[in-house]
Order: sequence, then structure tokens, then C-alpha cells
Amino acid sequence: MTFGDPPAPPAAFRRALETLRPAEVRPEIELEDIPAPQRLAPYSGAVGASVYRDDDELAVGRLIMLFDPDGQRGWEGPFRLVAYVRADMEPEITSDPLLGPVAWSWLTEALEAHGAAFAAAGGTVTRAVSEGFGNKDNDPVTTELELRASWSPLDEDLSAHVAAWCDLMCLAAGIPPLPPDVAALKPRRTDHPKVL
Repeated sequence: MTFGDPPAPPAAFRRALETLRPAEVRPEIELEDIPAPQRLAPYSGAVGASVYRDDDELAVGRLIMLFDPDGQRGWEGPFRLVAYVRADMEPEITSDPLLGPVAWSWLTEALEAHGAAFAAAGGTVTRAVSEGFGNKDNDPVTTELELRASWSPLDEDLSAHVAAWCDLMCLAAGIPPLPPDVAALKPRRTDHPKVL
């Protein structure tokens, strides 16, 4: 090691980072490596995803893994996952007062269905309506759902958490989860997450 080289990331972080990219993913989902925020924790990694039906992008999201060997206030252990999902929705769905609790249950039920042990979950569900004015008067009104959440995984293997996040994105896009006896296909890209 030469002067000024950063220390190697801890082994626990490296093992968890390897599980951030699933070996299998649904054919509707396209994963990609994205830059991870550098100021939230000493170590981080991130993946982004889009959900497609044919050539239409129905939902986008990102999943960020944070690692601090000392933990942080509000965390249960050294790891924290931060998820974001945005999906276009029909106006009558976004006006339903139960959308928030239902969208939150999509996350918690997906985590439980995949056996992803977690603690200290929290987040928000936002409904957004966009209207065009002026030279955008003819643009259609769009409505979106945004879900932001974070939770502490209770072990280093994050594959079940990633699978739950993928299911959450598909549900937000209006695509039901795969039945347990149906296998997903391999991902379209094979890059590994970058360590930042």
C-alpha cells in the first residue's frame, strides 16, 4: 500500500455488495449500476432499475446499501438499505385514500415473502399530479406514485431484500409478482456494483 491509498473496504461490506446484484431477475426488469451517495455512510453501493412492458417504461427505482461498521442513529446494526420507486398511475388510483397504506404493504409483504429479515423500517408514499400550462397546455395530465423507504437488513446477504425491492417495483408498475413455481430469467446486464 502506498501513502494516500484508501483502506480496503471491510469484508462484511464486500460480501454484502456481492449480493446486491441478483443472479436472476424478472424479464420486465433491467438493472444497472449507479453511483452511490458518498456522504451518508463510510461505504455504499447502489443499483438502479427500470420496469418495462414491451418498450414502455412503467417504473424506475434505486436501491442503495449503506455500511457503517459503527452503525448510525436509527439503524439496527451496520447496514441500512434505502429504496426509491416511482411509477406512473391512473388518476383514479392515485386519488384513492388507501393508496399510501397499500403501497407501504407492498414493501413489507414483499420483504416477508422473500424471508428478508429487517428492522427499523420507515418511509413515505407520495402521490404527484403534473399538469401542463402555457405552451404545455396540450400535455396530458400525469399522476405518479413515489415510495421512499429505508430499513436495516439483519444479515449480510441482501439478495432477498433486492428480490423484494424488484417485486415492489413490479407491483407499483401494475405487474403482479411471479408465482413461487415460476423461475425468473437472467438479468440483461452482468456488471457488478461499483464500490464508492
